[in-house]
Amino acid sequence: MANVEHFFDSYASEFDSIYGTEQSLLGRLINPIFRKSMRLRFEKTLSCCQPIQGKTVLDIGCGPGHYSVALGRRGARKVVGIDFAESMIEIATKKAAVLNLSETCHFVLEDIMDFGTDEEFDYAIVMGVMDYIATPERFINKVLTLTDGKALFSFPASGGLLAWQRKVRYRKRCPLFLYDVDQLHRLFDACAPDRYEIEKLSRDYFVTVTLK
Repeated sequence: MANVEHFFDSYASEFDSIYGTEQSLLGRLINPIFRKSMRLRFEKTLSCCQPIQGKTVLDIGCGPGHYSVALGRRGARKVVGIDFAESMIEIATKKAAVLNLSETCHFVLEDIMDFGTDEEFDYAIVMGVMDYIATPERFINKVLTLTDGKALFSFPASGGLLAWQRKVRYRKRCPLFLYDVDQLHRLFDACAPDRYEIEKLSRDYFVTVTLK
C-alpha cells in the first residue's frame, strides 16, 4: 500500500489535469480515447447519486476532489472526501475553497481502513480505487459499514490490449488488479448478495450496491 500512496502523491497534479481544461494538445487528443472510462464513470456516478439535495456523501479515494465538488455543487448537504495522498487532499481542499464549497466539502488525509465514524452516509463512492486494493472483500465490507443508502464502485476490466498495456505500464509503479465479471459476481455474492448490479462501462465495470 505504501507504493500506491507514493505513486498517487507524486501523480496528483497530472491526475487533476485529466479532468481539467488546461491540457496539452496531445492530452486533448489522447484523453477521449484512453480516459473514456473515467468520463463515463463520472457521469454515471452523478446520475446514481440522486436525489442529492440534502444528502451526505463519502468519497473514498477522492483524489483531487472532482466527484466531491461536483456533488457539492449539485446540492449535497455534506461531502467527506478521504484519501491517503497528501497532495491530492491539498488540491481538493483548494478546489472546494475556490468554488465556495468549504462548508460543504471536507477532505480528510487518512486510509479508509483506519477511518472511524458513527455516521452512515447516504452515498459512498469508490471510483478508480479498487484497481489498487489487494484485499477487495475486506475493503468492500468496510465501505458498506459506512453507508445506509447506495455504494458505487468501479473496477478495471481485464482482457484486451488496453488492459495489457496498462498492466505493463504500472508494473514498476504500484500493484494493479484487474477483474472479469465472474470475479465480481463471486466477490459481491459474498459481500452483498442480491443487493448489487454490475454494468460494463468501456474499460470499467460499474457496481451499484443498494442497501435500502
